[in-house]
Amino acid sequence: MATRHRLSLIIFSGDFDRVHYAFAMASAAAATDRPVTMFFSGRALRFFLAEAADGTPGWAALAPAENGKTAIERDTELCNDGIGTIEELAMACVELNVAFFRCDMGVKASKLDATTFRSDLPTRSGGLVSFLAEAEKEDSQIVFI
Repeated sequence: MATRHRLSLIIFSGDFDRVHYAFAMASAAAATDRPVTMFFSGRALRFFLAEAADGTPGWAALAPAENGKTAIERDTELCNDGIGTIEELAMACVELNVAFFRCDMGVKASKLDATTFRSDLPTRSGGLVSFLAEAEKEDSQIVFI
């Protein structure tokens, strides 16, 4: 069997729809036995924020969807339409061994505190050099979202 080309996604946009679609793309690629790396930077890092004390998911801090709905409203709308939620897609990525990276520079530039990030995702902290080294594996295709 031929080696599958790695799909390496740079998720920079913090818009809910774009982050959701990045997870959809990653889970679909991984489900077809394609190795996948997801590199989160910029406002997309808000996906990793831990749940608030009131139970609100951290990713609720993502920017509104293109239709103007909040992240939670849009996620509910997608779920009602039979589309996987952002959490379902993220957990599918975990089960399918997608590699997650958080950009160190992006964390600093966004003034986020890494201690406030969720701990249930196997995420590596690194920079562009780490990402590019991972992306280099299996003759990667890089997509910027």
